[in-house]
Amino acid sequence: MDSFFTKTEAKAWGGLISVYSRVSALLEDDLRRNSGISRAEYEVLLRLFFNEEGRLRITEIADKSLLSRSGISRLVDRLEGAGLVERHGDEDDKRGAYAAITEHGREHFTATATRHTALVRELFLSHFSNEEQKTMASFWDRLDEVG
Repeated sequence: MDSFFTKTEAKAWGGLISVYSRVSALLEDDLRRNSGISRAEYEVLLRLFFNEEGRLRITEIADKSLLSRSGISRLVDRLEGAGLVERHGDEDDKRGAYAAITEHGREHFTATATRHTALVRELFLSHFSNEEQKTMASFWDRLDEVG
C-alpha cells in the first residue's frame, strides 16, 4: 500500500521521533533539576543571548517557537520574575513589547549552556563522527524551509 511507510521510511521517521523523545526528555529533566528552567525557557534565553541587541519582540520569539504568543508571554513573565529577562514596551507600537536578557540572565544562561552542551554531546553528538554530523546538518538545512 502506497499510503503506509516503507520499511526504510518507517525506520527513518520512527527513529527520529523515538530518539528526539528520549533525548528531549533527558535534557528537559536535566535543565529543570540543575538550572531551574524548562527547555522552552532555555530556548528563549538562547535566542536573547545570541541576539546582537540582547532583546527581541515577544511576537518574534513566539513566531520562532512552538508556544503561542500568550504562552510565550507567560514564559517571559516567569523569566522576568526570576530576574533573567526584562520586559520593555515598544516605543513605536504601544501594543508590542520586547524581552531583553539581563546581566543575571546572561550569567545563568552561560552556566546552563555549558552543562547543556556537554550533555547534548554525551547523549547525542558523540554517537556520530564529524563527517556524519556534517551530513546530518545538511539534512536539517534542507528541511529548514518547511512549515
